[in-house]
Amino acid sequence: MTENTAQIVRFHETGSSSVLKIESLPITEPAPDEVRIKVEAFGLNRAEIMFRSGAYLVAPTFPSRIGYEASGTIESIGSNITDLQIGDRVSTIPALSMSEYGVYGESVTLNASAVSKYPTKLSPVEGTAIWMQYITAYGALIDIGKLTADQTVMITAASSSVGIAAIQIAKSVGAKVIATTRGASKVQSLTDAGADHVIQTENETLSEKALSLTNDQGVNLVFDPIGGPMLEELALATKQQGLIIEYGALDERPTPYPLFTALGKGLKIQGYTLFEITQDPDRDRLNTAKKFIFEGLESGKLKPVIDRTFPLEQIKQAHDHLESNEQIGKIVVTV
Repeated sequence: MTENTAQIVRFHETGSSSVLKIESLPITEPAPDEVRIKVEAFGLNRAEIMFRSGAYLVAPTFPSRIGYEASGTIESIGSNITDLQIGDRVSTIPALSMSEYGVYGESVTLNASAVSKYPTKLSPVEGTAIWMQYITAYGALIDIGKLTADQTVMITAASSSVGIAAIQIAKSVGAKVIATTRGASKVQSLTDAGADHVIQTENETLSEKALSLTNDQGVNLVFDPIGGPMLEELALATKQQGLIIEYGALDERPTPYPLFTALGKGLKIQGYTLFEITQDPDRDRLNTAKKFIFEGLESGKLKPVIDRTFPLEQIKQAHDHLESNEQIGKIVVTV
């Protein structure tokens, strides 16, 4: 980064990681309600892979920035900002358009409402690995699901950063966790992360195993980013009056609605994104989420798990690693 320019990741067309370009762009001054952050690290999320590929909830506007989560130091503030100061260590909360406010790069200017301090005990690498994963998991498990200590939650694709966060949050309230993963390679890591049981979906029938682990009662809550035909198996694994929360579409195949199972069990199947929390107009849900997460991080009940770090110039390799599905926890790029 020079005095007037910064290295920023953008893309001019959708596609594979090869479309990502590191470009030198002018550093922008914050508007009255904005802050400018000198970025130290940023985290990668599945949403960014889908956004780059043209398969996300919203389409990019070219040339498009990218990225939701960054940590760094505030280096300039707008005239209306009173609760943040130059020099504060902060991280960004996913709440704004990636196309306009994407955080991949050396500098980002964005509305202060999407910026928060994080516990000083965390490093910048850990500080960029909290809001997306923990707010997503908190919103589903606690805000919507009302998970309690006498309940069982099934967390699919559990080795992702959100999956690990969900395991930690569920265990922090005393719930039992059944995690799923495709093969045997991640079973021990998920057990170490706190899962009470791990189902290998390539080697075991998900619904049969879940029922056997719950005395044929089924799980109270399912937290699933996959969708697709597996939704029928998840419905079979869920107890009477249970809740299935779908927060992603990793399976690109159609997702048939399990009508008869849902009717027979009185199931609730609900779509959800963290924007329900981060874009809450009165901010009550966001403030409650932040308080829960901050206290969990301070106490050690919540702790970001970092899979691997990459330097900025290896942004394409970092995206490729995320798409390999080999990671356990968060992939972070350092700047």
